[in-house]
Amino acid sequence: MPDPRGEFVRLCAPHMVGRWAHPESVCSCLHDYAAATVEDIDLREALLRGISETGVPTIETEWVPPSKQSQIGATFTKIAKPTLQCMFEPVELAAASPQK
Repeated sequence: MPDPRGEFVRLCAPHMVGRWAHPESVCSCLHDYAAATVEDIDLREALLRGISETGVPTIETEWVPPSKQSQIGATFTKIAKPTLQCMFEPVELAAASPQK
């Protein structure tokens, strides 16, 4: 059985090449810190899918059940700070920064 985290990083990293010095680190951080803030499994899976397919946090409405589509905006608000930390701060700082 493939490792879901490893598969995510493998799919995500090519989208980050040329944009970030360490694409695997950015993808790992997005998986471990930004997406991890999303408690709902459907929204988290949709977010991970969007990042792995495009390299940016994306959620298509058809990827989540209709009953949860209204939560997409709040999900992006929740992941904004950890996403920016993953992209613009060293991984060590993003990992150590408290979520506010």
